[in-house]
Amino acid sequence: MENIKLGFIGAGNMARSLIGGLIADGFAAKNIWASDPSADKLAALADAFAVHTSAENQPIVDNTDVVVLAVKPQVMKAVASALDASARPDTLFISVAAGIQLDALGAWLGGQPALIRCMPNTPALVRSGATAMCANARVSERQREIAESVLRAVGVTVWVGEEAMVDTVTALSGSGPAYFFLVMEALERAAIKLGLPDDTARLLTLQTAFGAAKMALESEEDVQHLRERVTSPGGTTERAIEVLRAGELEALFERALNAAQQRSIELAKELGK
Repeated sequence: MENIKLGFIGAGNMARSLIGGLIADGFAAKNIWASDPSADKLAALADAFAVHTSAENQPIVDNTDVVVLAVKPQVMKAVASALDASARPDTLFISVAAGIQLDALGAWLGGQPALIRCMPNTPALVRSGATAMCANARVSERQREIAESVLRAVGVTVWVGEEAMVDTVTALSGSGPAYFFLVMEALERAAIKLGLPDDTARLLTLQTAFGAAKMALESEEDVQHLRERVTSPGGTTERAIEVLRAGELEALFERALNAAQQRSIELAKELGK
């Protein structure tokens, strides 16, 4: 990555998080460019990280080896169609816009550029993200390695072999933080109803969620066995699990993921027109 020049079209939260993570990992600020219509966002980036900035998008393509398209899905067609991707035919484009399929993006950019589609999630903003990636046939093994290095700056990365899997990833990790926030909301409110002070209920809920996730990440056991270890026969946890299962919690999550997956498919069709 030492000699790679990296550009960002769009200087919002995701771009800022990626830039911050890369620089913290030792990537040289002098090799990073960013563009955005907002002068305030560009000034903030330049002040924080001393990267090159531009009010225009084309200079990003002209001066870099890898271009991260970090604009909202609704404006991606207009932004991509205005770029002259032929100026640097070996440029790798990485899209972090939800719902934009590789074929549509390739058509908007013109020709057959090397493209990688990513589905990061919002914990990437605190460098704890989970990002799934898929590539078109033009992407080389070296470009795959570069893309991994870029996205690993904000969390873990995985490759999916088929683009259709991105819709499932969207339903799981893309939307997933909201599911856990909802569960945390419910636990906190239930604890308050049982008499805990608000701040105590919040702190215990958040630390319990963090601790459970940390245990699962660091353990060689799967989550089923971790749950079983906490669930003593005839104990309090077993009683609570019985209630959750009686309410068909597992089936409810399955229906929720199916609904999110189908909506992801619908949005891809709408955004790709």
